[in-house]
Amino acid sequence: MKREAAISLSIAVASLALLCPQFLHAGSVAGAQPAKRAVSADAQKRDAGMMVPAQAALAKELDSKKMQPGHKFQAVLSNVVHLKSGLELPRGTILLGMVTTDQMEVKGTSRLALRFTQAKLKNGKVIPIMATIMGISPPAYGSLDNQTANSWDGKTLQMDQVDAISGVDLHSAIARRNSGVFVSNKKDDVKLSAGSQMALAIAAQQGDHQS
Repeated sequence: MKREAAISLSIAVASLALLCPQFLHAGSVAGAQPAKRAVSADAQKRDAGMMVPAQAALAKELDSKKMQPGHKFQAVLSNVVHLKSGLELPRGTILLGMVTTDQMEVKGTSRLALRFTQAKLKNGKVIPIMATIMGISPPAYGSLDNQTANSWDGKTLQMDQVDAISGVDLHSAIARRNSGVFVSNKKDDVKLSAGSQMALAIAAQQGDHQS
């Protein structure tokens, strides 16, 4: 009797699954993560108002296959930067950052998300900063000082640079916690060569970014 009841129950469940496939999917939907909150235009304009243009070169190669979230990296300022807070960052100032996770959820085969966090002056003083990567070019292209098209204009709030470096796209937005996300749809890794030139929007850190 119990066996017949069990068989009847199994048939009923199978029939319900065939008639209502969404029934089986309900559990995964309920446990799904909510979509990332979009950065508000007000937050972007606020942060952009505190930022100034800067150029920096990567100190060492970055490779998404070899670098995990938390891995540290450095870039070197190519020009003198006068922050709106009144601080001056001399040419040669070291910008410290780390590899992080892709909070923009950009689709791609491989990703490399970066976040600048500090500026280290030659006298050893460390200044918390926020920075957005607004352009990148390979070392062979020369200094960004002579590439006005790749310098931040003070108005652009989001950058989607397709094929920024040999099959790698750049995605960034002011007021995001991350400085930028590099994505490849063609390769299984993302490599940024040592000396790669970055155009930045930069400011002294005033508070937490949105995620």
